[in-house]
Amino acid sequence: MAGSEAAWQAAQMGVPVVLHEMRPEVGTFAHQTDKLAELVCSNSFRSDDDEANAVGLLHWEMRQAGGLIMEMADRHTLPAGGALAVDREAFSSAVTEKLLAHPLVTLERGEVAGLPPEDWDSVIVATGPLTSVKLAEAVAGLNRETSLAFFDAIAPIVYAESINMDKAWKQSRYDKGETEEERTAYINCPMDEAQYNAFIDALLAAEKTEFKDWEKDTPYFDGCLPIEVMAERGRETLRWGPMKPVGLTNPHAPDVKPHAVVQLRQDNALGTLYNIVGFQTKMKYGAQTEVFRMIPGLEEANFARLGGIHRNTFINSPRLLDDRMRMKSAPRLRFAGQITGVEGYVESTAMGLLAGRMAASERLGRPVGPPPFTTATGALVNHITGGAAAKHFQPMNVNFGLFPPVEGVKGGRRNRVTRYKAYTDRAKADFLAWLG
Repeated sequence: MAGSEAAWQAAQMGVPVVLHEMRPEVGTFAHQTDKLAELVCSNSFRSDDDEANAVGLLHWEMRQAGGLIMEMADRHTLPAGGALAVDREAFSSAVTEKLLAHPLVTLERGEVAGLPPEDWDSVIVATGPLTSVKLAEAVAGLNRETSLAFFDAIAPIVYAESINMDKAWKQSRYDKGETEEERTAYINCPMDEAQYNAFIDALLAAEKTEFKDWEKDTPYFDGCLPIEVMAERGRETLRWGPMKPVGLTNPHAPDVKPHAVVQLRQDNALGTLYNIVGFQTKMKYGAQTEVFRMIPGLEEANFARLGGIHRNTFINSPRLLDDRMRMKSAPRLRFAGQITGVEGYVESTAMGLLAGRMAASERLGRPVGPPPFTTATGALVNHITGGAAAKHFQPMNVNFGLFPPVEGVKGGRRNRVTRYKAYTDRAKADFLAWLG
């Protein structure tokens, strides 16, 4: 995601780019294709609300900057209520085709197995969540420290035809959306209290993936916890997380309030695939099919993909990078995407956009700095290059807590809507000024 966006931004500024991709010569646990910008986890870019949500604001900023990822996401969008979800295959195919058609972009297949050669004097390392082991070790050796890592998990995908709609129904939470398609973007599977408790028991008892000794101290990213880890934190955790029963009415039993609800979101334009929202898991494959078929409506579910877990590598950016995202000990190397310690498709892409623009501006002799940290992009890069404490650095999603307060706007829960609108209004003005 970040590498594709960085290449596009630099090429659009008139700077030739060589884009290196190790797939399909070297594969990963999570990737299924050789396409660029392949979505390996969810197909959602999360909220598209640019007035009250920091993620939606990041969408807006990237659109203003001519972002390739946002353009292709908008072309291949799927109904998802207030969220931006995409047809994952059509999306990555479109990104790949667009980059290959650019006259200033050259794609070279093959692993960069170690530090890039010295004569590569302007390099963006945007190796995503599954960095080549040899490259990760070389970067760690360059800085005499151990690479950081966290575990990320993948949710399963179900064939729509195998879902029992006599038990399930279509509805977005709180009927969000402007069209009927958006208001019915999710498939909902209700559970009563006994079903929920039996599901939690099975989840906790199921056989899980065992970590290797060297992985056992690797933490999870809190924004993408496996469901069984959430369940271990308390029996009610899932009911107030991905299985919360609010904002929904079951047409099969309108007078009965579900104890919990499992939601599935459309995963492709044909509507033949649905992913189970928030159901990242480290259960073994056999256990997954048994446990997930306990969900009402999924008793005979067929799975296009089961869930999984993989180890993501990231560097200690506050210690290693300057505010232009260059490695302090080797300024020819610039880093972008999830390897910098941002988390999420949108955040990774935004760092790629910024790295591409800053690298190209240097090459053109007109160096530009990052946007002000009153913007979503600026707040994120400020956090990873100095705003966060290096000693306790962990992956971060964009959020309004990274923004400086707006003068004269009160804090507190009651003023949240006014405060968020003040953040986004200020950010938009400041981002457009930076672009200009």
